[in-house]
Amino acid sequence: MKRLSLLISIVAGLLVAGVVASALPAADEPMAAIPVGVTIGGVQVGGLAPDAAAAAVQQAFATPLELQLGTTRVLVTPDVLGAAPIVDKAIERALAAQPNTPIALGVSIVPGTPLAFVATLAKRYDRPAVDSKLSLRHLRPWLSKERAGRKLVQRQSVRDIAAALTGGVRTGIVLTHTTLKPKVTRRNFGPVIVIRRKSNQLFLYDGSRYRLFFAVATGQSQYPTPLGRFSIVVKWRNPWWYPPDSPWAQGETPVPPGPDNPLGTRWMGLSAPGVGIHGTPSDASIGYSASHGCIRMHIPQAEWLFNHVEIGTTVFIVSA
Repeated sequence: MKRLSLLISIVAGLLVAGVVASALPAADEPMAAIPVGVTIGGVQVGGLAPDAAAAAVQQAFATPLELQLGTTRVLVTPDVLGAAPIVDKAIERALAAQPNTPIALGVSIVPGTPLAFVATLAKRYDRPAVDSKLSLRHLRPWLSKERAGRKLVQRQSVRDIAAALTGGVRTGIVLTHTTLKPKVTRRNFGPVIVIRRKSNQLFLYDGSRYRLFFAVATGQSQYPTPLGRFSIVVKWRNPWWYPPDSPWAQGETPVPPGPDNPLGTRWMGLSAPGVGIHGTPSDASIGYSASHGCIRMHIPQAEWLFNHVEIGTTVFIVSA
């Protein structure tokens, strides 16, 4: 009887062991693999187990983005942009997909992070346009070379970066910028006048390019024409002449436009108080230091010059 009970126990134990063994997977049974040819965010994951596929997608996503700003190249990793891949859901879709199916990779982006990065980039990259600057060298006008500026289009750049992150693009990401043109260039600078006081000569330049020369009269020794850099601030046709507050004009009265007006028919007033370029009925004074500080010209030449200069035209007066 004892032998029969022992035999029954052994048989029952073997049956239970068999059931348990059949319920457990074999030690070498492979895990489910993603169908052949499936990609996630452009990464080939076909034939990989879920964990291996997730690691491959994570590694590829972490590749830095190469941003192009003109000739400047900037590398930035997705985490700096506040971006992270949504891998789990992509793996689920990949496991259920048909072979050779491309699976889009979802990306979460922390709001405002790309814009903050682009704003920082703009501070380094943006530069204002630089106008051409005028100076006098060797008695001639000299103009520095203008320089174009540039400005990153920030909102569009954020959209371009987001598209690259979600599309799996990592190279050739060209960020949009605008070119800022200088307002004043060597080509469009306009007229410049150089007056040589000692030699009583007026030179007209188009920017730095010589154009014409005129003989003029400048101030007497007791009323010298001031030296320096000035500009034309007013232009009057057929001006009145009003006596200045100076000893030589004591007792004089205003003179209306006409042949006896000491200013001729044109007045180009300078930023030097009381000083201007004007015509004169006293042609014999031209070529001499004969005025009370102004620059006299023959009337026809003053009329011509009046039409070829502007308010704001720079006037250099030098001692030469």
